[in-house]
Amino acid sequence: MSARILIVEDEPAIRELIRVNTQHAGYTPAAVDSAESAARWLDGATPDLIILDWMLPGRSGVEFARELRADPKLKAIPIIMLTARAQEGDKLQAFDTGADDYVTKPFSPRELMARIRALLRRAAPESVEDPVEFAGLRLEPDTFRVFASGQLIELSPTEFRLLHYLMRHPDRVLTRARLLDKVWGDHVYIEERTVDVHIRRLRLALNPSGHERLIETVRGGGYRFLPK
Repeated sequence: MSARILIVEDEPAIRELIRVNTQHAGYTPAAVDSAESAARWLDGATPDLIILDWMLPGRSGVEFARELRADPKLKAIPIIMLTARAQEGDKLQAFDTGADDYVTKPFSPRELMARIRALLRRAAPESVEDPVEFAGLRLEPDTFRVFASGQLIELSPTEFRLLHYLMRHPDRVLTRARLLDKVWGDHVYIEERTVDVHIRRLRLALNPSGHERLIETVRGGGYRFLPK
């Protein structure tokens, strides 16, 4: 079954461009023009990926992304933020709200399709992997759940993948470049500072249980997961 993609874009020409290209790539697209319309669509269906415009009428794409990440049923859906805002601060804000990728307008349809393919590959469940656990922090790849001292914690798909990679390589110093390559895949357009944003969000999520101490910053090196 082809992946379902929800396109939330208020500019008709861009919305149709994305719809046509995703359909030609073998996906099943649905296109709406606002966050309100997207919310109604999501009441009856669950897509495999959402392409979300930042500047929407009514609720902005950033606001809607926050709502999606707060919804237990929708929080694991990968989000590509689409916008004309290309400043580094804008990108960091998008990632900070839970977006998994960021594409600036004008964009190449071929690049967008490559981003979609990469994100769908990374979002595929790794059911063949066993749970990993250290110091009361347990990550279950097949159920996409993380428990800290027995309590379920909420993570975005990117944060989950990042924590998973860190926990699978304990005591090793992992550079930002390596984390980008292994967690974000073939994303050659994302700055290394993006890793810092997601590490900060991971630490915030782990802070109530005290497990943020397991993620160590190595000056001039990157990050290291401490197994105890």
